Amino acid sequence: MSKFLLMLVSILVSFAVVIGCSAKTEEATTTEPAKTEEVTKDTVETKTTEVRVVEHAMGKTEIAGSPQKVVVLYNGMVDISLALGVTPVGAVESWLEKPFYNYLKDQMVGVMNLGEEGQPNLEAIATLQPDLIIGSVLRDEKIYEQLSKIAPTVFSESVFDWKENMTLAAKALGKEDADIAFKQEWDNKVADIQAQMGDKLKDTEVSIVRFDPDHSRIYYTGFAGTILAEVGFSRPENQRVDEWGVKLTTKESIPEMNGDVIFDITSDWLGDGAVYKTKEDWTSHALWKNLDAVKNDQVFEVDAITWNMSGGATAAMMMLDDLYTIFNLKK
Repeated sequence: MSKFLLMLVSILVSFAVVIGCSAKTEEATTTEPAKTEEVTKDTVETKTTEVRVVEHAMGKTEIAGSPQKVVVLYNGMVDISLALGVTPVGAVESWLEKPFYNYLKDQMVGVMNLGEEGQPNLEAIATLQPDLIIGSVLRDEKIYEQLSKIAPTVFSESVFDWKENMTLAAKALGKEDADIAFKQEWDNKVADIQAQMGDKLKDTEVSIVRFDPDHSRIYYTGFAGTILAEVGFSRPENQRVDEWGVKLTTKESIPEMNGDVIFDITSDWLGDGAVYKTKEDWTSHALWKNLDAVKNDQVFEVDAITWNMSGGATAAMMMLDDLYTIFNLKK
């Protein structure tokens, strides 16, 4: 065989080897990403289909993944879900400033109004095809079974304990980190108020009152009462009762409202001005003018929505902000 043929054969063999190696390399590089993609997909599917069992006031409920279409059935939970970073697809309307409170309305654009708290529209809820419903025993115990047939449903016991209700919502929504962060901010603010007020805090007896069309009220506990107790305020001796409060039907009961500070949470919730007629009648009475808070100019009209009607986490934080203002504290 001539030298020329030998060289030609050698070149062809070398070329074949290069082509073969190149093909193997290409095959290796194209198949590896496919494996990575498959693992990623499996991982995502595992996360989204993870099932959690959430204990609540009505028992236990299984919730798969992270709910995306959430329905909430009381005012406080509307606030709480937003504070946790979840905008509901449907919610009951607010008591005032309908359909949703002004301090929340910018976050509630496009959310379906499901009717009054305690009387939600079941047909409307079903059309939303939610993957989670959050309600309360206090408002909706009778329709729990109906709601559970529409979607996984969890109930809080009451609508007033924003901390407990937020913990429940965080578990159901898979938002425990947001819950912890919010409450850390809360604890920091409470501690700051306590530090700035010092001994004055425990020495200040506060009273929470509201005027209604045919009577007046003192709130002992409830949303605002619980928060004021946590901050460390004292209550007048006659108000140290583990009940929601009391209705006062005669002006002779005005002395029961006494305190070093009075927070007035009156609002025209009926829209006819009748509550202000009651307020005028009672606050013009000599017994009212003789109250310690009145004589010392320590009666404060506060926002009835954030202090009473909402019952949510953001409303609670706004209450603390009001305390900073009322007691001239530094933020």
